[in-house]
Amino acid sequence: MSLLTMRPVRSRTDRRGALWQADWVLVLGVLALAFLGALLVWSATYQRTSLTDGHPRAYLFRHALNFAIGAVLAVGAAVTDHRRLRILAPLLYVASLVGLILVLVPGVGAVINGSRSWIQLPGMSVQPSEFAKLAVIVGMALLIAEKGETNHRENARTIDVAQAIAVAAIPVLLVMLQPDLGTVMVLGSIVFGIIAVSGVPKRWMLGLVTAAVLIATLAIQFNVLKEYQLARFTAFADPSQDPQGIGYNVNQARIAIGNGGVFGQGLFHGSQTQNAFVPEQHTDFVFTVAGEELGLIGAGAIIALFALILWRGLRIAVNARDAFDRLVATGIVCWFAFQAFENIGMTLGIMPVTGLPLPFVSYGGSSMFAGLLAVGLLQNIHLRTHEI
Repeated sequence: MSLLTMRPVRSRTDRRGALWQADWVLVLGVLALAFLGALLVWSATYQRTSLTDGHPRAYLFRHALNFAIGAVLAVGAAVTDHRRLRILAPLLYVASLVGLILVLVPGVGAVINGSRSWIQLPGMSVQPSEFAKLAVIVGMALLIAEKGETNHRENARTIDVAQAIAVAAIPVLLVMLQPDLGTVMVLGSIVFGIIAVSGVPKRWMLGLVTAAVLIATLAIQFNVLKEYQLARFTAFADPSQDPQGIGYNVNQARIAIGNGGVFGQGLFHGSQTQNAFVPEQHTDFVFTVAGEELGLIGAGAIIALFALILWRGLRIAVNARDAFDRLVATGIVCWFAFQAFENIGMTLGIMPVTGLPLPFVSYGGSSMFAGLLAVGLLQNIHLRTHEI
């Protein structure tokens, strides 16, 4: 049976009074990751006066504030009526496109670490590509689901899938222009996952993989990717070729994680971390703090928590009441799974460095807000499944 199969519609209850039915295992998993993230970000920044301006707990408080704001967004997404969510889906998609266009406008978008991915606002910066992940998920899910519901079909047709891919292609192209290779890879995993459960023939999967390889080849041929991005892939293949240059981050990350052993050197006592040998350690390379200071036990706990979150997300997807909910949940799971694997993998040297944060753990407001909004959508789908 296709994952697009519809379920009988049951009467709705007041969602605000049914929060006790939330998936609390998922909630606790996310809370645990955010708590560990706060400690790791604190440890990575409290001695770096160039970041904190002499306030050792500055990033701890900011990380906690980001989580608090994100939690409010998550609750709002969880209790919003399902019909309203479907109405808001196109608005979210259009808003994300506007944001992705604005970052490309000189004077509006800010270049950080080689990519024009941020919009600078007073006291903060916003990364629209983080919210584009959600926009692609709900946009594709809405199009495929409504086509199936209108025509009473269990499986998506070729034309439906083609239109859904077109919906995803626009933000993907805009993100490539920044360029932000990591986010493009995440968006690709989302598209592949949603299409995989839409009920299309298997040849579509082969076609998507072939298209991805072709697009990557053309991007290299026409210099869409920057030289430093290509160098990261070269360093991934052989980090020792330029240990003081492009391979520096990976080599230092490996050293930090190797220093931790089984039990770690202790929070705030990691030699690589406290001496600032690993760049971007409070954001992209935060997993190295866990590896060095909490050891295999602490790093393994983070991986286990991600496995728990992905399990609950898949469970929500399988039990979802309709195609839209099921596709949204699937897209979110693909997002979290690939991004966590890529981030942890690049610190271990088994994946290229792409600048992706570790969801709920790395410091970053846009990443935290988008991730918790996605968790709120998962809870919304879960609550709807249990409506009586």
